[in-house]
Amino acid sequence: MASIELYLLITAFLMLLSVAASKLSTSFGIPSLFIFLGLGMLAGSDGILGIYFDNVQLAQNIGTLALIFILFGGGLDTAWKAIKPVLKDGLILATLGVFLTAFFVAICVYYLLDFTFLEALLLGAIVSSTDAAAVFAILRAKGIALKKKLGPLLELESGSNDPMAIFLTVAILQILMLPQSSSAIDWIGTFFLQFLIGGALGFAFGYLMPPILNRIHLSFYGLYPVFTIGWVLFLFASSSMLGGNGFLAVYLAGIVANTKEFVHKKNLIGFHDGLSWIMQIAVFLALGLLVFPSQLPDVVLYGLAIAFWLMFVARPAGVFLSTMFSSLSLKERTFISWVGLRGAVPIILATYPYLQGFEQSNLIFNVVFFVVLFSILIQGTTLPFVAKLLKVESKSKDFKPENVVASPLFYHTLKQFYIEENSKVIGLSVVELNLPADFLILLVKRDSEYIKPTGSTILEENDMLLIQCNSENRYKKVLKKFSS
Repeated sequence: MASIELYLLITAFLMLLSVAASKLSTSFGIPSLFIFLGLGMLAGSDGILGIYFDNVQLAQNIGTLALIFILFGGGLDTAWKAIKPVLKDGLILATLGVFLTAFFVAICVYYLLDFTFLEALLLGAIVSSTDAAAVFAILRAKGIALKKKLGPLLELESGSNDPMAIFLTVAILQILMLPQSSSAIDWIGTFFLQFLIGGALGFAFGYLMPPILNRIHLSFYGLYPVFTIGWVLFLFASSSMLGGNGFLAVYLAGIVANTKEFVHKKNLIGFHDGLSWIMQIAVFLALGLLVFPSQLPDVVLYGLAIAFWLMFVARPAGVFLSTMFSSLSLKERTFISWVGLRGAVPIILATYPYLQGFEQSNLIFNVVFFVVLFSILIQGTTLPFVAKLLKVESKSKDFKPENVVASPLFYHTLKQFYIEENSKVIGLSVVELNLPADFLILLVKRDSEYIKPTGSTILEENDMLLIQCNSENRYKKVLKKFSS
């Protein structure tokens, strides 16, 4: 029986190796997720470390937990103003586009493997979603900025299509295992109910999170990340128990929360970004351990055929049919079709048939794993080249300091304000004031102490504020909030 120290040592070694190996993504354009999967396979039973791992339930639980925080982190890092203009196209791609992709993949699988069409549709549903993290990690690594509309559209589609893929997978699997359980009309009703409940709870929790964070006034910053973790887990669990789509709920909650200002916002976004990376590394290492590389050669031909069909037929067909009434150009649609990298979600979903005792589960898992590997490697490495070929990169000029007219701070833009007794702002934090962007509280003098204010700084009676504001009218208007 191995000691806990040995497990911790192996875990730490693999995580540190994953971080170090991710530098290859920047240097050579190899997607990070491919590296994480590869390390998991090398550490597995057929690899160098020979760690035997076949606990599908544990791998699925790790994947579900990881996906919760990956989706919330992605939503929290998404600007509503950026995705609002592409909301319609993004949602159509994330729903109809996913279904069409699954359907076209099913056609290939039906004729290629000895599957019924419903079984083929199950495999299609499993590989139907894309991975936002993989796409933008590659684009950032190569310094590629997409056109104004294209980047937010890909971000929205990739972040919001996982709930649809999960719903399709679970629904089809349940029909296969329990054919008499429900009709097509029941499943359509379940679909709308799941998305309605998940959407409503996601909006409510996302809307409530900022004011709660602003008003609880915790003594230690470290408790704020703890609160957000508990908040997200509570949202996912309650949404799922009420029959809603928990994954949609946490993603939407992140987007809605980001529309408001709240204390330690920048730090909390950074925390959840780091947590998302931890989750990605953990889930890819676990899934890499779960696969047996010695079994992959048996599905190479099938995997290659399905991967090529997915990249060149199914995904493009889904994109072009979903956006036929969109204003997107031919080149933009073609690029969206190519940006169909598969990630952690298909491999996580490939564990579902195992737990349901589905007869073809091992074949499906190995085929899906191979398709994901091939997609990440081929599409991931060629993404910068395709962006340049289709000319979808942003043409915005680099910032040049010499073009900026000097505008020094004049003394009349700095003002002092004294918080008098019974002022409305006493006991409020700076972030709760909802100040305009050009109204800055630079310094707070409290007794003989000078305080550099943050969003969580609570104003007290007799505080002297040093304020920067260029507009005299804006200054007077805002000060009305401060008056007693």
